[in-house]
Amino acid sequence: MTPPSPSAKPFLRIDGITRRFDEVVAVNDIHLDIQQGEIFALLGSSGCGKSTLLRMLGGFETPTSGHIYLEGEDITDLPPYERPINMMFQSYALFPHLTVFDNIAFGLKRDGMAKNDIAARVEQMLDLVQLKPYAKRKPHQLSGGQQQRVALARSLAKRPKLLLLDEPLAALDKKLRERTQLELVNILRKVGVTCVMVTHDQEEAMTMADRIAVMKDGEFLQLGTPIEIYETPNCLFVADFIGDVNLFKGRVEVDEPDHVVIGSPQGRHYVSHGITGTQGMSVHVAVRPEKICLQERQPTVEQRESAAEHDFNCAHGTIDGIAYFGKFTLFHVRLDDGMVIKVTRENAARHEESRLQRGQKVYAWWDGSDVVVLNQ
Repeated sequence: MTPPSPSAKPFLRIDGITRRFDEVVAVNDIHLDIQQGEIFALLGSSGCGKSTLLRMLGGFETPTSGHIYLEGEDITDLPPYERPINMMFQSYALFPHLTVFDNIAFGLKRDGMAKNDIAARVEQMLDLVQLKPYAKRKPHQLSGGQQQRVALARSLAKRPKLLLLDEPLAALDKKLRERTQLELVNILRKVGVTCVMVTHDQEEAMTMADRIAVMKDGEFLQLGTPIEIYETPNCLFVADFIGDVNLFKGRVEVDEPDHVVIGSPQGRHYVSHGITGTQGMSVHVAVRPEKICLQERQPTVEQRESAAEHDFNCAHGTIDGIAYFGKFTLFHVRLDDGMVIKVTRENAARHEESRLQRGQKVYAWWDGSDVVVLNQ
C-alpha cells in the first residue's frame, strides 16, 4: 500500500477508547488513525486487549469512554447491524446445513436484496475466492482453507466499508496458513476493503499487514510498518516478542553524535549511530540472530563494516547446539562468559565445503549498523 500523505483524513479513527471490566482495564486510552484500503494488524499475546478492541469496532462491546469514527461519522453507539462493518470470526461460523452458495447469500437475503442481484453478487464472490466449482457443496465437504475463503466471501458479499478479522487463519495448519496469508491479502487488495485483523502470530502480522500495533496490557507499545517493528523495536518487550533477538546488558562508555560504545560482560559494542541517552546509562544491546556472522577465526579488518569496529562487536565461544531447518541453520553458541546466543545462517548452497560442528570454537561478530540500543 502507498503510504498516505500527512494531510490525508483517516478512514477509521479511534479516539481515546477505553474498556473496563469492573477493576480490570482491558483497553486503555487507545488512539489510532487507519487509512482507506489499509490492512492493519493488532498483534499481542492472549489477554493483551486486542480482541476487545476489535469487538468494540464491530459494536459487540461498548467502550467505557472514547469514540470511534468511520469516514468522519461517530459510530461509537451504533449496534452491530447498523454499522457498515463485517466481522469474520476465527471459527468461520458457517451454517453446516447450507451450501457454499447459500452461506455467501445469507446476509444478502436478510437485507432483502432482489433474487437476481443476489445470484450475481454471489457468483462474483465465488469467482473472487476461486470457489465456483464448490458452490453446491456443504462446509463439511471443504478443506479448512476452502472454508476460510467461503467465510471471507460471505463477509465481503455485503460490500462492507470495514472488514474485521479475528485470528483469521488460526484454524489452519502451518503450511496452509502460510499459503493462505498471501492469498487473503491479494483478495483484500483486489476488493480494496479496509481491514483490521487480530493475531498473536508475528509472522502472520508481518506477512499480511501494512502496519502493526504491538499490544500489551491494553496499550500500544509500538506502532509501525513490519520493517520498523522488526528492525527498530522501541523497547525490550517488542524486540523479544517479534522474532528472535540476542540481548546484551551493558553500560554506555562513549556517547558521541555519530557513534556509541557500550561495555558488557561479553565484550564492547560499537554502535555506528547516535542514541538518545547519556554516558554511564544502563542499556541493552539487541542483535538479531541473522545479523551475526559465525566463523572459526577472528574477523579481519577487511571483513568489518569500518576499521573503527575492528576491536568491537565480537565474542568468542563454543557451539552448543545445531538445528537444521532447511532454509537456514540455527546455532546455539555458548560464549566464554557463559551466555548463550542464537545465530542463524542461510543455507544458500546444498553442500557446504566446511560445516561448523557441535563443540567447535568459533567467533561471533556483527556490524555496528545492525545493533539496536534499548533503554527499557
